[in-house]
Amino acid sequence: MGIISLEQIEFFAYHGVSEEERKIGNRYTIDISVEVDFSAAALDDSIKHTLNYELLYKLVKAEMEKPTKLLENLAYRIVDQVLHNFTTVQWCEIRVAKSNPPIGGNCKQAVVKLKKFQDELIDF
Repeated sequence: MGIISLEQIEFFAYHGVSEEERKIGNRYTIDISVEVDFSAAALDDSIKHTLNYELLYKLVKAEMEKPTKLLENLAYRIVDQVLHNFTTVQWCEIRVAKSNPPIGGNCKQAVVKLKKFQDELIDF
């Protein structure tokens, strides 16, 4: 088993509790890691035996383009989609950071972290 990560993926997106936040948007940073068995890819140098992180990025990007109120919901949706779409992933961990959250004071980032295992996947 091994871990594949995409770190400090930057997006401008329209998430937030207030309508104004969802209208003006904000900067977000995503760190995402997955555990997969890429031992065959390490030996045969073939992408078919590992997780294509370009596809992982596209999945994250697609979810970032769907406005939501809560970072918790956003993190859950992304992790859920990863586990549904990449069944060889054993677990997925994500960190979603919102820059300069509107909390009435100085704060560089609001952060939500989530880790979920393949066997915890629930179909709704």
